[in-house]
Formats: sequence, C-alpha cells, structure tokens
Amino acid sequence: MTFALMAWDKDGALDVRMENRPDHLAYLESTGVVQKAGPFLDAKGQPCGSLIVLDVPDMAAAQAWADNDPYAKAGLFRDVQITAWKQVVGA
Repeated sequence: MTFALMAWDKDGALDVRMENRPDHLAYLESTGVVQKAGPFLDAKGQPCGSLIVLDVPDMAAAQAWADNDPYAKAGLFRDVQITAWKQVVGA
C-alpha cells in the first residue's frame, strides 16, 4: 500500500533539520520503501516540513518507518500525519 507522510517542523528548528539531514537521507535510501520525498518550503524558500511517499504493507509499517526517521528521533517535527496515497496524475 502507498502512504503519504506529511510532517511539519517545529518553529525555529532549521538547525535541527540541517544537522540531521545526512542521516535522514541515508535512512530514506536504506529502507527501500520511499517512492518520493521532498521538503515543504516556507515563504523564504527554507525547508519547514516534509512530504514522503512510502510503499509499505500497512499503516502500522508506515508509522514504524516514521518513528525511526532520524528527523523524528531528533525531535524536529511539531506534527506528523500519515494517510493513504493514490497518485492520479504524473509519473
């Protein structure tokens, strides 16, 4: 199943994001379940959250993936939502 993980950073946490970025990117690559990923940007063009599309068996697996993300372990996010995803346009 495909799920979209949407996470919004805590205010003023850009340093936490940048500090943990190498570990986060390595985690995305190593798990083999990420279909798409990218940051949300604020009005200044700075990252302020993330959208990650996961191909995992179920919601429990999506939540476990989210819980093990180095960004989550570093306390970067103020809110995380996971929902079923169905892409209808695009490649």
